[in-house]
Amino acid sequence: MEKEIRVIKASGEREPFSVEKLRRSLEKSRVSPPLVEEVVKHVVAELKNDMKTSAIYRHAYSYLRRKHPMAASRYNIKRAILDLGPTGYPFEKIIAEILRVQGFVVEVDKIVQGYCVSHEVDVIAENKKRFIMVESKFHNQAGYKTDVKVALYIKARFDDISKKLPENEKKFEAWLVTNTKLTSDAIKYAACAGIKTIGWNHPPQGSLQQLIERSGLHPLTCLTSLTNYHKKQLISRGVVLCREIIDSKDILASLGLNKARTEKAIQEIKEMCRKENNKR
Repeated sequence: MEKEIRVIKASGEREPFSVEKLRRSLEKSRVSPPLVEEVVKHVVAELKNDMKTSAIYRHAYSYLRRKHPMAASRYNIKRAILDLGPTGYPFEKIIAEILRVQGFVVEVDKIVQGYCVSHEVDVIAENKKRFIMVESKFHNQAGYKTDVKVALYIKARFDDISKKLPENEKKFEAWLVTNTKLTSDAIKYAACAGIKTIGWNHPPQGSLQQLIERSGLHPLTCLTSLTNYHKKQLISRGVVLCREIIDSKDILASLGLNKARTEKAIQEIKEMCRKENNKR
């Protein structure tokens, strides 16, 4: 590019457009190198000063969907999580399943009595060695950051719970998990207070994106073979994950899909649910 193009992030901030940032986001979604360069070339040709990053994403996604639907599905995961809203329950379910496939016994939305008051804990997970309580913060709009006030609030809640727990359970792990970003102060305070934080790209190892990819627990909203209407119908029935459709194929039949459409969806889901190599 001959001159610097500035783009507008979801937060409203302006920053120079970065080809490398776009390239990395495509590479993280396992888009093949030749296709990465095709997408980059397409997006750069469409760039305008003060273009929103959401528009850049749509250009990239639209091109991928035409050229390689499966690559588009993987590239769409972050947006697909946002589309699970408006409630946070589907997001809690994803967190619970991530912990369940790691061997934990999991409970969702459990009322736990604290020393002063009772608390509804989003996810509780335990095995023979670990006891985890998770506070999830779901946002259905990009650009929203979980700030230090949330970390302070969680610390107070979990401290109250800790005072009431039996002696052998008092050393539980407190987690804060969000589908977007955390502010630097939230991360700093949580680390100091003994709270584990997980965001879309945080920490560098064990981020939410990596946990979803490695476990094969993708939200059904990332699928290109189903319409938004069909996706909303499934979510209203409590179906959140692609894997749940594989486990009960009659779910697709209940949507009134014909055989060809059903087979296309099943093929996409099988490929989407393939677990990523943990060493990646």
